[in-house]
Amino acid sequence: MSGTVKIGVIGGSGLYSLEGMEIKGEVQPETPWGKPSDTITIGVFKGKEIAFLPRHGRGHFLSPTEVPARANIAALKNLGVEEIIAFSAVGSLREEIHPLDFIIPSQIIDRTKLRHATFFENGIVAHAPFADPFSASLAKKAESAAKSLGLNVHIGKTLVCMEGPLFSTRAESHMYRSLGGDIINMSVLPEAKLAREAEIVYQMVCTATDYDCWKEDEAHVTVEMVIQNLLKNAEASKKLLSVLIDQIGLSDDQSLKESTKYSIITAPEKRNPEQMKKLSYLFPNYF
Repeated sequence: MSGTVKIGVIGGSGLYSLEGMEIKGEVQPETPWGKPSDTITIGVFKGKEIAFLPRHGRGHFLSPTEVPARANIAALKNLGVEEIIAFSAVGSLREEIHPLDFIIPSQIIDRTKLRHATFFENGIVAHAPFADPFSASLAKKAESAAKSLGLNVHIGKTLVCMEGPLFSTRAESHMYRSLGGDIINMSVLPEAKLAREAEIVYQMVCTATDYDCWKEDEAHVTVEMVIQNLLKNAEASKKLLSVLIDQIGLSDDQSLKESTKYSIITAPEKRNPEQMKKLSYLFPNYF
């Protein structure tokens, strides 16, 4: 199956499988960065091959900080994935973004602290551009799919990524609003950064579960509230993907092709051979 699947789907909280997909097989490869979160299901959905990976594992046994993001992205890259649609539950930081709304973010504020956010280390340095962390072309396609289903969708929003696993304090929630954050989650990073380094076009599609804790006239965030909305959002996400699948996997966005090749700044004679061997898993033509 290696090298043949163009579309990757990463399921977030509540989205652990895709009904209606004809299963071809399952893999959980050992990458140079370990194994991915769970088995990756390879299947055919509406005539297109998909690699589906549950970010937190089936049954949600990995906390946001524990997600093996490097292994996840490396495994999808090795399967041939060129585009990733990633789903995530988020908290709303804005009055107009209601629970159960869809949000297609365009920017990220990084508040994580403990995660490995690059494939380039240990003697090989690369500085990939990340000014626009998401794919404009995938964003437009996701917006179109959401509107065709009559979903309430917000575009061009800023996503704050915090460490977790606890939710924000009220002071933090107000701070994120003052910084320009519109929604908040615990999972877009380092996933989006690693996808960029791996030259994979990436877009996260977010679904709001609650108002975080800044909105004091609302009930406090509870696990019960979040889970109830998670289940509703997961069903809506599956419907969105069913429409979106017709528009993706076309290899029509080549904006990241060979982009990392020109981001590597370490002189060839200074590159660590062991790290080069690891990176050849991702970039056999570069190392």
